[in-house]
Amino acid sequence: MRIALVGATGFIGSKILAEAVSRGHTVTAICRNPEKIAPQENVRTRAVDVNDAEALADAVASHDIVVHACAPPREMEMEAKIAAQTAITTNIIAALKARGIPRILAVGGAGTLLIDGVRSMDRPEFPKQFEGGAKATAVVKELLEEEHDFDWTVLCPSTMIVPGERTRKFRLDFDDLIVMPDGTSKISVEDYAVAFVNELEHPMYTGHRFTVGY
Repeated sequence: MRIALVGATGFIGSKILAEAVSRGHTVTAICRNPEKIAPQENVRTRAVDVNDAEALADAVASHDIVVHACAPPREMEMEAKIAAQTAITTNIIAALKARGIPRILAVGGAGTLLIDGVRSMDRPEFPKQFEGGAKATAVVKELLEEEHDFDWTVLCPSTMIVPGERTRKFRLDFDDLIVMPDGTSKISVEDYAVAFVNELEHPMYTGHRFTVGY
């Protein structure tokens, strides 16, 4: 599969890159600083500013799928972060349309997942310091839901996504936050990448958001 990966040097994007390459896929790693990616077989890097819609469209041309793993800097204020993610996602959608790419799989956020029918980020116990990131990431799903010209899927992690092991043992669900018996919600970024590339290879959630957790 020929994958155009936008945000290939990020916390999640870098693990998706490693997982996809380990399975023999060809990846174009699209990012601002490609020098951060070590040379390796089946990986081509493209230095692209995601705010440059024309350059982004050229970078994704001739691929089977686009992966959206791009997020604004964490230090941004909430409103600026929402605006930045809106622009990023809008440009990625425009690039797909311009080049006729049939499919996109995007990284979502745990804040949009439901707990007893209420979005996690709307509950009173949701940490305020994560509110900006949650609201910005919610934009990705909202914008993709409006599109009907291509197939889309969003994979949301558990509340805690942390470096860990690649166990390949996890649970999947549609909209409800996955919680372990001790009340925590967790997934390693390595296992998140496994679930992500599984969906790339064998689509099960086209036109939907889904989640992964232990």
